Amino acid sequence: MTIKRRLSIVLLALGTVAATSGFTSTSPSGLPSGLSGAATDLSGGASGLSGGHDPVWRLGDTGTTARFRGLAPVSASVAWVAGSAGTVLRTVDAGRTWSSVGPADAAELQFRDIEAFDARHAVALTIGSGTDSRIYATADAGRTWTRTFQNEDASAFYDCMTFLDRRHGLALSDPVNGKFRILATRDGGRTWSVLPDTGMPAALDGEFAFAASGTCLTSSSGRAYFATGGGPASRVFSSNDLGRSWRVTETPIPSGPSAGIYGLAFRDPAHGLAVGGDYTVPDSAPAGAAVTRNGRTWSASTTPPGEYRSGVAWSGRAAITVGPTGSDLSHDGGLTWRRFDTGSFDAVACVAHTCWASGEQGRVARLTTPF
Repeated sequence: MTIKRRLSIVLLALGTVAATSGFTSTSPSGLPSGLSGAATDLSGGASGLSGGHDPVWRLGDTGTTARFRGLAPVSASVAWVAGSAGTVLRTVDAGRTWSSVGPADAAELQFRDIEAFDARHAVALTIGSGTDSRIYATADAGRTWTRTFQNEDASAFYDCMTFLDRRHGLALSDPVNGKFRILATRDGGRTWSVLPDTGMPAALDGEFAFAASGTCLTSSSGRAYFATGGGPASRVFSSNDLGRSWRVTETPIPSGPSAGIYGLAFRDPAHGLAVGGDYTVPDSAPAGAAVTRNGRTWSASTTPPGEYRSGVAWSGRAAITVGPTGSDLSHDGGLTWRRFDTGSFDAVACVAHTCWASGEQGRVARLTTPF
């Protein structure tokens, strides 16, 4: 068994938290067991924060203890999350109530990414070896799902997914025969096909992607990007032709068997953010963030979060990054980061002046910009 497969199994085990029985989605009644604080306030505490200008995550009650690494906000009111034990939730009232809408045949699987177009249409990815890597699509708000892809190649392992527009989407697998594999759709996720690897640079020894927050593969302005670790260097791949060919650049974020880039975000083709570290050492990542200001070369953040971070997102010209030990804010394009929360999250995404975050123990929160 390869290091990648061993690591993936460990990550799967850490993320496998069964949803609670008696799921409720009609009215919030407090936080899931094991969490502290009021459901409308910051979890993890705000001690040591600088004051009234800091953003505040406001937690809602999802009624489950699933771990949500997949997050897809559509607006300030509509969002989807996907996670462990085949759990998919949807809200249309800014997180005050959530509906359980996951596929019936995915209860034993682990969702790690979800992409949503509106309140009715979403595409979700499960991870795992062989046939556990699947893609599901819904066009009726999750009442019914169609399994639109199921991996049949034992050497493939799909990590994350992105849509460049409503029709064109890509999914990323760890290397097969020495190269990362790209799965593509041209019809909004209804059908998928493996792209030829002739335009894909060779993977480094031990290199792979991390299925931690749905942002190891992302897109912006018609371009696609994916991030790696695991090998001798953490790298960012980019494509401007719908995934047919890729250019790759090394970054200063340290890489190793469980270290590298876990989250990637681009504001436009020139401005990008990369965050990561080593998930086995969550409280220490002294070089765990990097930036690009030309879309080609990467430099280390001068003041990184200093701890492992798995998700990152732009909100206008500001940016937020999250991880199991807290959330950080940057107002200078990722050069310097400042902690504003100590609660645990895995994923973050921003849309319509609202940022959403999700993570362990059913945690989903939102905050309103500007900040």
